[in-house]
Parts: sequence; C-alpha cells; structure tokens
Amino acid sequence: MKYGIDIGHNCPPVDTGAVGIRKEDELNKQVGDRVIEKLKALKYEVVDCTPSFASNLGNSLYKRVNKANEEKVDVYVSIHFNSGGGRGTEVFAISKEGKDIAKRVVDAIATLDYVNRGVKDGSWLYVLKNTKMPAILVEGGFVDSKEDMQRFNAEKTANAIVKGLTGSTVNEKDSENGDAKPSVDIALLKMQNGLNILNILDYTGKKLNEDGIMGEKTISSVKRFQGIVGLEINGINDLKTNVALANILSKPLLKFGNNNIVANRYIQWRLNIIIDGIFGNDTEKAVLKYQTIKKINVDGIVGIITWNGLIV
Repeated sequence: MKYGIDIGHNCPPVDTGAVGIRKEDELNKQVGDRVIEKLKALKYEVVDCTPSFASNLGNSLYKRVNKANEEKVDVYVSIHFNSGGGRGTEVFAISKEGKDIAKRVVDAIATLDYVNRGVKDGSWLYVLKNTKMPAILVEGGFVDSKEDMQRFNAEKTANAIVKGLTGSTVNEKDSENGDAKPSVDIALLKMQNGLNILNILDYTGKKLNEDGIMGEKTISSVKRFQGIVGLEINGINDLKTNVALANILSKPLLKFGNNNIVANRYIQWRLNIIIDGIFGNDTEKAVLKYQTIKKINVDGIVGIITWNGLIV
C-alpha cells in the first residue's frame, strides 16, 4: 500500500493557509509530518506530495496532484485545518471508496472530542477532482475556534488519521525509531477470527492474519462478508456487522420457512446457490444434496452437524 500525503498549503508565498488563533500552515505541518513518520513506521510506502515551491496557487495544486498521479499512490490524503467561524472536524471525498476512507478518518478524529461534521462532498476541490486514486481532504478542526484549538494535539490527531487509514496507531517514540508497535483492537481480532472460521477470504484469496489491525486485507474481507449477509458494504467493523457474524457463529437451527435472513444468506453462499435470504425449496434441496454428499443425516435441516461441516 502506497500513501500520498499532501501537507496542505505550506508553499509560501503563493499558497499559505488560514490564520486564526493558530496558523493553519503550522498545524498542517505538525500533523502531516507525524502522519508520514507513522505510516513509514508501519512499513507503508509514503510519498510526500507537498511542493517546495510554486509559481502561483494553481501551480501549487497541480504539483500536488501530479506527484500523486506520477507516483501511482494507492490513496491520496490532503491534510488541512478549517476556518470561518465553525468548529469540529470534517473530511471531503468524491468516490465511494474515498468516502469509506473519509468516514473512518473523520470518526477517528472525532473521538478526540471534536464535533463530528461528517463526510462532505469534495467534487469542487481541485486535488480530489484530479487525482486518479481514492482521495480525501481532511479538515482537522477550525483555527479560529477557541474550543478546537484548546483541544488540538498534533500527536493525537496524526494517530487518529493513521488509525482511520490503516486501523493501527503508533506511539511517538516508536514512530521516531521507525519500529512500529501497532495497537491491537481486541474486537477486531475477534472479528478476524470469526471471518476465518466462516472462510471469508481477503482480496488475495487467503485467510486473514489475526493481528487486530484494520488493514486493507481485513477491510476487503469485512466488505465481502457484508455483501454476503446483505449489509451496507462499508468495510467497517460496526455493530450490525458484529451482530451478523455472531448470529452465524452461534450455528442457529435453519429449516424450511425460517426467518433468519442473515444465516440463510450465508448458507446459500456456502452452497453456491442464489442468495436471497429465504429458506425455500431451492435451499432445502441444496442442503439435502450437501448432506447426502457428506453422508450425514439427510433431513434438509441445518442443525449442529451440518453447521460443523460448513464452518469448522
């Protein structure tokens, strides 16, 4: 995974940021440098897309986008702070994949007690319109908000952005040493284990490394699972996804006419038949066929023995 990090503005005298209680250029730089260090510590490839000089504002924006496109980064992240009398954090994006990333980032920053202004349409922003990869523009807070500036912490903000991007955080010492020790999300660790039990493979066709880190492979498996069981496909380890996973792992009794849509859909997926969540004639026939092949009790009911054959 290659990230393109654009430290907003910071290209004087033609491209400088807003000024309020604090200077945006200073905050962008403090956060951006840390984000780059932390991503490198986590062994990601990072391209600094911030230009050192430009002839005018348009040229500054062009150079940022051109660098990301030339280097063929996988995700572009432009780091900014807002102004104009509001407060809180928001992240702009255009594509579906960009908006998924943006939601993870804005939610992570909001845990630092910022108002969560959500994901915003970035179709009017040059750097998002002209990059060829999923791209986001982060507004970490308002430089003219006393409340936002009192809670600003560059280290925490950088960790929140990195967690939104990768699922991991890196403490300051490890980041400086280049020897990352990612924090482990126990809930995510349990989800990875559950996905492996259910044989939900990642985009490479392999089971997940159960490490408690929300990397791209885990996100791809979560999305696959969400699609199978009929949830919103967002790649987020949210409550609905966990409930669906627990439902299936509990091995509920399934038979003709039952209303457990989530478990029915999973069974249909495993038996390679049309997935509609309805345990009707086609699903019963498929279960009977499976039981016959496996030489287990042929009754068309998914009980504990049939479940054990499917997910253990």
